[in-house]
Amino acid sequence: MLIDILIEEYLENIEKIRRYSSMTLKSYSEDLREFNYYCKEYNKNDLSEIYERFFRSYLGYLTDKKHEKTSISRKLSSLRGLFKYAYQHNYIKENPILSITNPKTKRKLPDITTSGSILEIYDEIEKSDENHELIIGIFEILYGCAIRVSELCNLNLSDLDLDRKTLTVLGKGNKMRVVPIGGKSVPVLNNYILTRDILDFKAPLFVTEKNQRIYPRYVHRLVSKYLGKVSEIKKKSPHILRHSAATHMLDNGADLRAVKEILGHENLSTTQIYTHISVERLKSTYKKAHPKS
Repeated sequence: MLIDILIEEYLENIEKIRRYSSMTLKSYSEDLREFNYYCKEYNKNDLSEIYERFFRSYLGYLTDKKHEKTSISRKLSSLRGLFKYAYQHNYIKENPILSITNPKTKRKLPDITTSGSILEIYDEIEKSDENHELIIGIFEILYGCAIRVSELCNLNLSDLDLDRKTLTVLGKGNKMRVVPIGGKSVPVLNNYILTRDILDFKAPLFVTEKNQRIYPRYVHRLVSKYLGKVSEIKKKSPHILRHSAATHMLDNGADLRAVKEILGHENLSTTQIYTHISVERLKSTYKKAHPKS
C-alpha cells in the first residue's frame, strides 16, 4: 500500500470515526506529512519498504534538524498511531515501529496559578466587561471542571445539568465522561444561562457576542487577557486553568484516581505529574518559611 494513501485514510479515520480534536488532527497531519516527505527523499513510497532501520535514520534526521526531544516524541506518537492502524487493518504483517523508543527527556512541570488569582480574575471581569456572565461562566467551567479547551467549545446546553451538578464531557478518542460541578459554580452558571434566549437544548452552551459557538482561539484570548492582569506566569493558555485545578484538588487531599477520572486521563501516570507539582510547592514553602531550611 502506498504511504500517501495510508496517511490520508488514517487522518480521515481519526477525524470522522475517532473524532480527534482539530488541534490534534492538525498536529498529526503535519507530523505524518513530514515523514512522508522524508520517505520520498529516499524513494520509499510503499509500506512494505519501511523497516525499523528506516525509523532510526528518521530519528537521526529529526535530531540533526535540531527538533526538541518533546517534539520528536510527539512525531513518533503520530507515527505509532499510523502504523498501528496499518497493522490492525492487515496492511502490514509486522509493525516496524514497535521497538523504537522516545528520546529521554526531563519532564517539565506545568505552570499553574493560585486559587486566589482565580477569584481576582472574576473581580477583573465584572469590573471591565459588559459580557461578564459569559466570560465568568467560561472560567468557571475551565477551572471548576478542569476540562480541556476543545471539550469546552464542544459543550451543548444539554450537557449541563445544574440540578444534579454534573457536566457531560466528550473527551479525547470520543470518550464520554461525567464531571461534577461544585455547589459554588451552580449560581454562577445559572446566572449565565438566564442571559440566553434559548429554546433548543442542542444549542452550544457558550456562544460569542455574534451568537456563534465559541472556538479555541476565542477562549485563548480571554484567558490570556485576564490571567495577564493577575499573574506573572509566562504561559497564559486555557490549559493553565486545568493544570491549576488538578494541582489544587491534590493539594487539598483529593484522591489521585478520582482526579484522573475528572481530567479524563487514560493513564494514571499522566495524572501523577500533578503530585510532583504539589511536592515542589511544599518544598518551596519549606525553604521560605522553615528556620532549618
